[in-house]
Amino acid sequence: MTPPVTPPVTALNALGFDRPAADTRVVVAMSGGVDSSVVAAMLAREGFDVIGVTLQLYDHGAALGRKGACCAGRDIHDARAVAARMGFPHYVLDYESRFRESVIDDFADQYLAGATPVPCVRCNQRVKFRDLLATARELGADCLATGHYVRRIIGARGPELHQAADPARDQSYFLFATTPEQLGYLRFPLGGVATKAETRAMAAGFGLDVADKPDSQDICFVPQGGYAAVIEKLRPGAAEPGEIVHLDGRVLGAHRGVIHYTVGQRRGLNLGGGDPLHVLRLEPESRRVIVGPRAALGVARLRVAEVNWLGDGAFADAPPGGWRAQARVRSTRPPAPARVLPEGADTATVVLETPEEGVAPGQACVFYDGARVLGGGWIARG
Repeated sequence: MTPPVTPPVTALNALGFDRPAADTRVVVAMSGGVDSSVVAAMLAREGFDVIGVTLQLYDHGAALGRKGACCAGRDIHDARAVAARMGFPHYVLDYESRFRESVIDDFADQYLAGATPVPCVRCNQRVKFRDLLATARELGADCLATGHYVRRIIGARGPELHQAADPARDQSYFLFATTPEQLGYLRFPLGGVATKAETRAMAAGFGLDVADKPDSQDICFVPQGGYAAVIEKLRPGAAEPGEIVHLDGRVLGAHRGVIHYTVGQRRGLNLGGGDPLHVLRLEPESRRVIVGPRAALGVARLRVAEVNWLGDGAFADAPPGGWRAQARVRSTRPPAPARVLPEGADTATVVLETPEEGVAPGQACVFYDGARVLGGGWIARG
């Protein structure tokens, strides 16, 4: 009797496909910074069929005069230079109108509604991982790779999103809105890199001019963190004056527009002496800024909307007592123990074991199980 023939085991390439690198096409989202440049150079050196794509997200003429922003004109030039050095094609796509409609207009409207938006999440959600991902498919790519510091790990039920190996560089908070379908197509080659210094060393090894390029610090369309100035330009007349009111109802002073304030803010209230006061909430309908002592900043219960769930099972089918997780309410805060109580397919109440300060509508609340991202949603008012 002839024994059955066991098919040979095909080794997966570095991007997880069972074919040679040369037969695997990958579109790399290139911002012009060192991270995405290293991803593109690394994959090209490994023999993958690389196509570099840089998005022009706002007026190119204005971009030429900007530094330190991910979509400035200089960055387009830097991305093109990396592609030329490593020998792969590079394209610049005009996404200006999409970016304005999906990100900038939303940013302005959120601020006018008294929220504190996170435009980088909206950009990933509505531009990079929706529109650019569709373009990558049109180009015949097997996957889309980015320079984000986050890990994609294959679990028992498919791809999972995990924090980066280097906690100091982890960007998982900004990627919570990535859907399971998108996660199946995305790749994050830098997620396992231990430090940013290693990334820069890799760039130097490839001979890239961006090896020592500083990281961008600003939101790309907000120079030097001047949020209010941008809002006033986008929505003329938006900065209407109003009252600064103590939590106990006393009118303490006047302000020049709620867009100049954020929850937790202490400086710039100009209320004179006395105990330090913090902004507790914004009431744009009545144009009031509500202030009070720091002790009143603590929030133990909050509502989230537009929940994107990456955990096992349906979000609404939570076990008794809700999903147990660690919740991060700001990008600068560590995850803290919490229970997530679904109230439908994409809304929930989050109960924190220990109250958190500075919880602001418009910020993201991201859920974790250890290093794994379970999803998240947007903090809602009320």
